[in-house]
Order: sequence, then structure tokens, then C-alpha cells
Amino acid sequence: MEHKVWQGRLDGDTPLYHRLFQRVEEGGSVVAGDYVIHGFAVDEGVRRNKGRIGAKEAPSIIRRSMANFPVVSPDFRLRDMGDVFCEDGDLERSQTRLAEAVAQVLRKGGKSLVLGGGHEVTYAHYSGIRKAFPEKKIGVINLDAHFDNREPDPQVGASSGTGFWQIAQEGDIYSLHVGIQRNSNTLKLFDTADQFGMKYILADEIFFENLPSLYLRINEFLEEVDVVYLTICMDVFNAAVAPGVSAAAYNGVFPDSVFMMLYRHLLKSEGLVALDVAEVNPLYDDQDRTARLAAALVNEWFMV
Repeated sequence: MEHKVWQGRLDGDTPLYHRLFQRVEEGGSVVAGDYVIHGFAVDEGVRRNKGRIGAKEAPSIIRRSMANFPVVSPDFRLRDMGDVFCEDGDLERSQTRLAEAVAQVLRKGGKSLVLGGGHEVTYAHYSGIRKAFPEKKIGVINLDAHFDNREPDPQVGASSGTGFWQIAQEGDIYSLHVGIQRNSNTLKLFDTADQFGMKYILADEIFFENLPSLYLRINEFLEEVDVVYLTICMDVFNAAVAPGVSAAAYNGVFPDSVFMMLYRHLLKSEGLVALDVAEVNPLYDDQDRTARLAAALVNEWFMV
């Protein structure tokens, strides 16, 4: 990780002027309440899933896009623990490394924030949460156009599209998928979701008049679980606002006022301990629009 990513406009040194780059610490010991960043500079799972590779370059760009946001809480602390890489094609080892690092953060009372990278980050991040909370029900909320519940190809192995299938093999799965597109998932994937008990909200259901119903469904899901992990695949958004992804969704959702009300409702969950953004692909981005949107969504968590 290059230190220059944490730079921004310096208006003053007192807390009233602070921006994120002034409050971030690199490395060190985690204290309860810290937001702790790990970069997942990996897209081996995207390659295995026959997607557009390039997402491994995203973590530093997302950091740079985050750096200038204002700090709104006097007690806010942000710690950056650097990146996990996958230079040898051994995706599973990289996932294990991230899982162990995440578990350490959560055991110390920190909040885990991972910047991807491909959506193979889901299984790694979940595994870390499971290590930290082995006896708790972990609810995963997936903002995504896809279920990512494919069975791994025995000749290729796990990929960016298999995370929820892998989670389901470890026991009961508690997941809610928001933004699912009918034209991005085969009937087999819908059937697999039903077989595993995966709950979902279609992209077509996200409109203002339907918000009360969606809030109710989300609240019912949250009541079933003890801790919450929110994962955001940037291909849930329309390609007009998020062109730089591994698999663009041209009929994806827009981050308008309706979406933001729903998103902020999710962020207010008392059980939320972990969040990540995935599939930002700088090779296909335009003026860092996708990375900036990802950074803005992360920053919303800091403002709750």
C-alpha cells in the first residue's frame, strides 16, 4: 500500500476540520470501536468465474477516494492494516489469510471493513466472522445483482460466484440478497437459493411506495440473527453510475434517495460488525466513478 493514498485537503488540525486522511493510522493495535481496513487485492476468483479481471487494483483507489471525506464523530478512529494479495493463484490461501486477520479485529471489538477485490472476498470475510463468533448466528446481507451460489467447478475450484454455496456447506445459512436481477441468474441459481433458504429482494421491488414492506422484511431477517455482515457487490448498480465492475448490470439499481434510505436502514442495525465492497474494476472505470461510489457507501457507515 502506498502512503500517498491517504492524502487530502488540509483545512486545519483541530477536530472540527478533520477529514479521514487525518484520522487514519496504519497498522498498530486494534482498540474496541476502531474501524479497521484490510484491502483484498485479489481477483483470482473473478478469473476463475470467467469475469473481467482487474479488481485486484481497486483497494488503493477506493482508499484515495475515501481520504477527503469529513469526520463527523469526535471519537472516530480508523486503522488501515494494508492489503492481502494473491500472486501465485492460490485463492484459498489468500482467503484464509484475510479470515484470520478479520477474526483478530473482531475479537478485539473492532469493526471490520474490507476493500475488494473480487467478490470471492465474501467467503473469506464470512470465515473470519465465523472464527470470531463461532456460536452466533451470522446474517449476511448481500447487495448484488447475483446470488453467487454456484457450485464450484471441480476442475477450477471456488470462485467469485461460489461464496454463498460454500457458506451453505458449513451449516444453516442466514442470508438476504438485495437487488437480485432476474436476467442475471438462471433458474438453477434461483432454485439453489430456495433450497438453501436464502431470502432475496429483487431489484424491481426497490421503489419508494414499497419501502415499508422492504423495511419489514429486513427487520424480520435481522431479528433472526446475532451479528450482521453487509457485503456490497458494485455490479448491483446500473452501469451508467458504476461502469467499472467485473460484470456490468445495465439494468441495475441507482443509488438514488430510495436506495439510500434502504441502505441507511441496513447500516443502523445494532448487530453490524463487518462490511465490504467488491468488484470495483479500475480497468473499466470512468473517472473513478465506481470507486468513488464505493467509497461513499463505506463512508455512510462512518456517519451512522
